[in-house]
Amino acid sequence: MSLITQAFIVERYGLRVSAEQLAEILGISKATLYNQISAGTCPVKTYLDGGKRFADYQHVAEHLDACRAAAA
Repeated sequence: MSLITQAFIVERYGLRVSAEQLAEILGISKATLYNQISAGTCPVKTYLDGGKRFADYQHVAEHLDACRAAAA
């Protein structure tokens, strides 16, 4: 996992990425993200905290790096 990718995400979004931010990063709508989460097909692990959904920045960076590696 690239430290540069992690640093970018933390600087721009923080340690926890909200569902809205995750949808923006993935380039999909928030509704599509929630459909993927419900179907178990979301490429990034998410969790609930206080009734709101978040993703850890490390999981987001891991997914982005995997996409880059697959494209190479």
